Amino acid sequence: MDRSPGRLLREFLGRAEPLLLPGVVSPLFARLAYDAGFEALYATGAGISNMTLGLPDLGLMGMSELAAVSGRIAEATPLPVLADIDTGYGNALNVTRTVREFENHGVAGVQIEDQVNPKRCGHFDDKAIVSRQEMLERVFAAVEARRDPDLVIVARTDAIAVEGISSAILRANDYAAAGADLVFVEAPTSSEELRAIADGVAAPLMINMVEGGRTPVLAPDELASMGFAVILYANSVLRMAMAGANTALRVLKASGGTVDLLDQMVTWPERQAAVRLDEWLSVDARVASLAARLHDARGD
Repeated sequence: MDRSPGRLLREFLGRAEPLLLPGVVSPLFARLAYDAGFEALYATGAGISNMTLGLPDLGLMGMSELAAVSGRIAEATPLPVLADIDTGYGNALNVTRTVREFENHGVAGVQIEDQVNPKRCGHFDDKAIVSRQEMLERVFAAVEARRDPDLVIVARTDAIAVEGISSAILRANDYAAAGADLVFVEAPTSSEELRAIADGVAAPLMINMVEGGRTPVLAPDELASMGFAVILYANSVLRMAMAGANTALRVLKASGGTVDLLDQMVTWPERQAAVRLDEWLSVDARVASLAARLHDARGD
């Protein structure tokens, strides 16, 4: 029997070295990450909202919208996908439906957080969080809702900005006790807080490297030495793509053409390879051949 996406992700999480997790916002970006040799993907709620709706990470994207894009990302490659499900979109009942919906879309795991609904980016100001009791209900609901026991549950706390580092560590340990497979303390503001999290949380840890955000961007080997199991770069690829788009548009506007951009573009063959043109042409040719063979055999 084939391994489920959750089982595959768990195998990667069980290794000694940390899992490097790139955030992707579309099936095309998922394909590029696969071709680059990554082993797993993160469907970033913030990035998908930015890319799909052109809107900020303020809880503006609906559950079904995010699940649909996450499912397309999961379908695009054989890689397991950890999907951001924000707050779970309500109380324990909403969390139950959300987890089942995302699982039906083929993801390997889900990440749920303890902000109020609607939430906001973990590196924005003026965040608010629910009580520990309410978040524990969300975590228990997520654990109970999964049909595949290998579906990975990640519990995130944004408590540092609201209640301080000690509360964040307490919450992280509670969420692990409730059944979260990984815990994610968002937006630590110093290396000292990163070390305190690693020392104080008795569960596998995920950390998010946000360039320009609240958390210092450290080298993967330093984070690994602290004990982080997953190193997430949630929106680095999106931001690089935006920079490339800005460059292309400015040059096109200024020069009226693309001659000065040719050496910066992916080549025509590289573009077609990323979307698997040859595979689709092969399907087309095979179907045409089968139809022609049957037609010729009948002699019509």
